[in-house]
Amino acid sequence: MFRLSCNGKILDLSAPAVMGILNITPDSFFDGGEFVSIDAQLKQVERMLDEGASVIDIGAVSTRPGAAVVCQTGEIERLIPSLKAIRSSFPEAILSVDTYRPLVARAAVAEGADMINDIYGGRFEAVMMDTVASLKVPYIIMHMKGEPANMQSRPMYSDVVAEVSYFFEKQVAEARSKGISKIIIDPGFGFGKTLEHSYRLLSDLDTLQSFGLPVMVGLSRKSMIYRALGKGPEGALTGTTVLQTIALIKGAIILRAHDVKEARETITLFNLVKTYSNEQ
Repeated sequence: MFRLSCNGKILDLSAPAVMGILNITPDSFFDGGEFVSIDAQLKQVERMLDEGASVIDIGAVSTRPGAAVVCQTGEIERLIPSLKAIRSSFPEAILSVDTYRPLVARAAVAEGADMINDIYGGRFEAVMMDTVASLKVPYIIMHMKGEPANMQSRPMYSDVVAEVSYFFEKQVAEARSKGISKIIIDPGFGFGKTLEHSYRLLSDLDTLQSFGLPVMVGLSRKSMIYRALGKGPEGALTGTTVLQTIALIKGAIILRAHDVKEARETITLFNLVKTYSNEQ
């Protein structure tokens, strides 16, 4: 199974793991504004680690449709003080930074980040993969059609599963050609995909196992859940658990989640079923 070195720390993916989401933005779709102070951020990181998060993913720019554009300088100024404080308080934690900008990635790793999570999968700037290769940290390649400002404006696919698979075929090959060996792939639920596209992708998620790479899913409180249920993000926890369970069955190894305790419990029960199934 997968074991990734993250600046000397080991992320053991021999069993599913949880990546806890820390949005330090004022405008994220679910918890925007809740963790803008460093004190609140430190308390939330402590809570997520106590609840079983293997990785903390820090995002300084909202990527929800219609979110305000934050310049590169603004992203760095928002991110670095928080990252320094979190790294100082939790030296053994594995910290991921959610960014698609090479200069931000470089600044983040210099201040203690262990992983880069790129929603553009290397497409935003041509030098992103070269930068990550030089930093020698794990790289999460996510699929997104379009960009955050327009990604949900009538996205179209002839075959969403085939197109997402082709994207990973190209981007993974490019990443490897640049010297990136520690790669995680994320199909990008809700990023340039209608509700129908996302459910089709989830139903065929196991096709991504052909890449032989860890698969991460970000289903937590997404619109594909709450719109289907006629609710808002605050009412989507049960639906999140259901879809995370399906994703685990279909081979996902990392659950990126706002609700770490519930995701960790989902994995515990999934592992129990798998254990007893293997004994038969």
